[in-house]
Amino acid sequence: MINRLKTALLLGLLTVIIMILGKILGGQTGLIIAFIIALVMNFGSYWLSDKIVLTMYRAKEVLPHEAPGLHRIVEELAYRANIPKPKVYIIPSEAPNAFATGRNPKNSAVAVTEGILNLLTEEELKGVLAHEIAHIKNRDILIQTVAATLAAVIMFVSDMIRWGAIFGGFSSDDDDSPNIFVALIFAILAPIAAILIQLAISRSREYLADATGAKLINNPYPLAKALEKLDAYSKAIPMNMGSPATSHLFIVNPFSGRALITLFSTHPPIEERIKRLLSMGR
Repeated sequence: MINRLKTALLLGLLTVIIMILGKILGGQTGLIIAFIIALVMNFGSYWLSDKIVLTMYRAKEVLPHEAPGLHRIVEELAYRANIPKPKVYIIPSEAPNAFATGRNPKNSAVAVTEGILNLLTEEELKGVLAHEIAHIKNRDILIQTVAATLAAVIMFVSDMIRWGAIFGGFSSDDDDSPNIFVALIFAILAPIAAILIQLAISRSREYLADATGAKLINNPYPLAKALEKLDAYSKAIPMNMGSPATSHLFIVNPFSGRALITLFSTHPPIEERIKRLLSMGR
């Protein structure tokens, strides 16, 4: 029930932002078009957002015979969590990271990068995948994936407005077009608002997924060690694809190498996450 209320609130806030951006771009006509787009995006986010995010990162589904070790770990963890086995994807990126997506446990997927497979030991990888399975078990993935999809739209439209302000303003079918400076300020603030909405719901869910994942494997230390490695390597090798709007889906911020992004991190501090995991071991 709590997740449903959060989802409804999130969709409402992001929909309002999209409609205001539409109004700025095209007056009353833009407002109507933005409302229709928002309805389509809300519906599409529920049914298709997982596919959109996986496509965004060029993730390729791998079958058991292609990655037997990875499938074995996912199958074992899904069994322990009492959920259906998610589909398994690999992202062609050296940036070490992972995320889970899907609208419910029956329609879910876990995705890992090539970088994380090369970096972590099997036990550390199991800790990371336990964290992602925990997100699925705790039903976090719908609201996270919907947020990523709609926030990406907001950032794209905001970019259009900013470029429009630079190269000649906006076209409108009425006389109430916004002042160019007001439009530009909103176009700058809208993506920040979208990130803050994500931040408000993401941090507590990360702590919960860490704790649930540690309990799934009866050992918090592999995940703690994995987080330590991922934090160091993700700063040195940030993700070179996708959008910051999807950063909250990953186990660690994939864009933490970019200074401005860290100011609005959707993840709690790695040091605090590791500290909590180690306290579970003690």
